[in-house]
Amino acid sequence: MNIKEIYSEYKNNKSEIKNIFSSDEFKKLYHFNGILGAIYGKEETIFRLWTPVAKEVKVKIYEKEGKNNFRFLFEKKLSDLNGIFEGIILGDLSGKYYRYEVNINDKIQEVVDPYAKAVSINGIYGMIIDLEKTNPEGWINDIKPELKSPVDSIIYETHVRDFTIDINSGVKNKGKFIGLIEENTKYKGVSTGLEHLKELGITHLHLLPVFDYKTVDEEKESGEYNWGYDPLNYNCLEGSYSLNPYNGEERIKEFKEMILNLHKSGIRVVMDVVYNHVFQVENSNFEKIIPMYYFREKYDGSFSNGSGCGNETASERSMVKKFILDSILYYTEEYHIDGFRFDLMGLYDIDMMKEIRVELDKIDKSIIIYGEGWVGGESVLDYSNRSIKDNIYKFGQMQIAAFNDDIRDAVKGNVFDENNRGFASGGIGYCEKLKSGIVASTRHNEVYYKWWANEPYQTINYSSSHDNYTLWDKLQKSLNYVSEDEKIKINKLIATIILTSQGIPFIHSGEEFLRTKISPDGKLIENSYNSGDNVNKLDWNRKIKYKDVFEYYKKLINLRKNHKIFRMDKMAEIEENISFKHCGDNFIYYEINGENIKDYFKKSIVVYNGYERILDLEIEGGEWDLILDGNDIDEQGISKIKNKISIDGRTAIILVQKK
Repeated sequence: MNIKEIYSEYKNNKSEIKNIFSSDEFKKLYHFNGILGAIYGKEETIFRLWTPVAKEVKVKIYEKEGKNNFRFLFEKKLSDLNGIFEGIILGDLSGKYYRYEVNINDKIQEVVDPYAKAVSINGIYGMIIDLEKTNPEGWINDIKPELKSPVDSIIYETHVRDFTIDINSGVKNKGKFIGLIEENTKYKGVSTGLEHLKELGITHLHLLPVFDYKTVDEEKESGEYNWGYDPLNYNCLEGSYSLNPYNGEERIKEFKEMILNLHKSGIRVVMDVVYNHVFQVENSNFEKIIPMYYFREKYDGSFSNGSGCGNETASERSMVKKFILDSILYYTEEYHIDGFRFDLMGLYDIDMMKEIRVELDKIDKSIIIYGEGWVGGESVLDYSNRSIKDNIYKFGQMQIAAFNDDIRDAVKGNVFDENNRGFASGGIGYCEKLKSGIVASTRHNEVYYKWWANEPYQTINYSSSHDNYTLWDKLQKSLNYVSEDEKIKINKLIATIILTSQGIPFIHSGEEFLRTKISPDGKLIENSYNSGDNVNKLDWNRKIKYKDVFEYYKKLINLRKNHKIFRMDKMAEIEENISFKHCGDNFIYYEINGENIKDYFKKSIVVYNGYERILDLEIEGGEWDLILDGNDIDEQGISKIKNKISIDGRTAIILVQKK
């Protein structure tokens, strides 16, 4: 096979090219296992690009003049070594910029290296960089916070800009990487920013995309906003979060400084990664380097659109798989990242996710992996080969988790119907679905709902995320006739269910003080991906107004961290030690045996009352300590209970007997 000749002959036959790219013969002849990109050294830099269909490749070197002007210096033709175009340029090129000029079928285009590790503002030029110069003081001695088990994780999702951009955040560098680590920030006596996270007690900070993305002009200091699910340069950081987006080194230094200080504060960092699609295929680096290879196609040669964004990457093709894996490992080793959340994980083939897990385990088994166990549109990837929720069982004992939309919809109602209500808000028919969520969607002989996780660390339990309405706004929509006090009770009940269920809990930032997203005309915003700061910011006034809710979340998190009964490591432990006693439309009562797992709470009774009315419950087994109700959480005991307890409507209780 001579792919250059074939590609030239069949360039208008997309179906034929697709079949060739997917063939074992093509993989055998053209797969490359080595290092790609600009491989920097003080004495020389090696440039290496994989494009077996190109006739010629040159690397063009530029020098920046002023803020954003680039002067061409020279170019070098790269040698074609069976599809690997390689060349060496002597001297120290650190700080210089580069692009490749690629000739495919006599169509010549300049392209940014997909393996570039730094870029100019707005990602127009790759940057040659000495990464050692980007390490902050103490980086070599960075120590990750301890994580004994994946289920010890408590994930808090936020957007870099949202978290500190509010005028009342008390943060100097608002909306920036280093703004996330400013210390001792307060507003009217309450902690904000990093201090808020430390006070809340979460273990992992999940950041919405921080790689270089397309839809924010980094030259504009304000006014543009996006969540960032529109990838441009995967191995580079987003410049709008840097104090100096014109300096490719600076954003790296600041991001590392952020990670280092989060680790010092006891917080691990999760990256939200979006390898499943690009912003625009035609202008993507991938498509300019080897058209039609990196993306899945339909039988007619048009792009498959499982992302809902016009395209989806072909993770099953060996060099796409290599790129994704190389990128994940690069962030792991260079930036000390502690976890990865995969956008639309269902678009990754199962072997791809397995390989990522295997390779990460070689570096650090405590790195967590989770993602959306679904797709965003019609995909040509076979259903049985998608890393979706229904296929999580195929990962065996691997720590690869999926978001649990079952418990999400069970507690508050279907996210695609704003009026639909869940268990906690008066909906009916959720008993078994909620029981399944309580046991982390693992197999349990008292749960009559389809299980999909082999182990609890494969389940992410949550009630809200950046997508759809916030939890509070969902309650406002579905319960617009209910008083605010009642909705607060429901919110607390939902939080209790999520944070006392087995699996890995996940909190949307601001949920702990009833985050809302409101447009200037007073409408609640469901999809705020580009709605701007006024809609998306965390309003720190709400922490003051709803301090009681925040305190409840904080105590729930502390309770979970203190007691293994809420975070068992294995499915077998859950099945052995959790026993369901009653399950109705809006009422669940179960018991936990803590003796077998050596918890200080040797026996516990957990009750969730989603009814509006008070329920009376007879209690056997002698005297119990009430440690949680709708108003407070106190492990020492709020009161003593014997024989009978009245449970307020829309409230949870936990009773315990101690060793």
